[in-house]
Amino acid sequence: MEKVYASAAEALKGVVADGQTIAVGGFGLCGIPEALIAALRDSGVHGLTCISNNAGVDGFGLGQLLNTRQVKKMIASYVGENKEFERQYLAGELELEFTPQGTLAEKLRAGGAGIPAFFTRTGVGTVVADGKEIREFDGEKYVMERSLVPDVSLVKAYMADRSGNLVFRKTARNFNPNVAMAGKITVVEVEKLVDIGAIDPDAVHLPGIYVQRIVVNAHPEKRIEQRTVRNA
Repeated sequence: MEKVYASAAEALKGVVADGQTIAVGGFGLCGIPEALIAALRDSGVHGLTCISNNAGVDGFGLGQLLNTRQVKKMIASYVGENKEFERQYLAGELELEFTPQGTLAEKLRAGGAGIPAFFTRTGVGTVVADGKEIREFDGEKYVMERSLVPDVSLVKAYMADRSGNLVFRKTARNFNPNVAMAGKITVVEVEKLVDIGAIDPDAVHLPGIYVQRIVVNAHPEKRIEQRTVRNA
């Protein structure tokens, strides 16, 4: 099956739709699928629930979808860099499900592994546990968390072969493998595409069984979220 598409727009065609739950890889602006996010914005789909570590920044990353009002709910662990997110949330225009960062990663990993729920001590005794089952194990209380299985996952990797075997680059790996595993359909944006067999099997970070579509973006912007330099 041919997995490579000519553009991000083509890769999303027939995949994204109104009201879907969409997971997006990245941490801050590191390792985000820039071209796929822009194509999702241009697709015009709305009423989305977005799962991501954060909501990007104003005007970039998932912040673009907030500007166009395509997101109705965010499931995230950090949203502090986005003023429009803050405005919409405080105005009651955007739903938010705050999730501890490690719990969010595990909810995605478990979803990809076919595990419907798990217990964790994180959040016990806080608003995170409100309305959730609490159970005691070995004298400690744990909260039950449901796993996440998004309709579509948008992922960034450094390199792929035509079967979708992926190699991530340094810290840009972050949430991307878990997001890729969890999605019912996973679309991956890569900087480099190689032939099957060109990647040493021991160097594959995520096997192609989790990937349905691939698009090449050889020159992403890779914007820096916060740049701090010292005086000369």
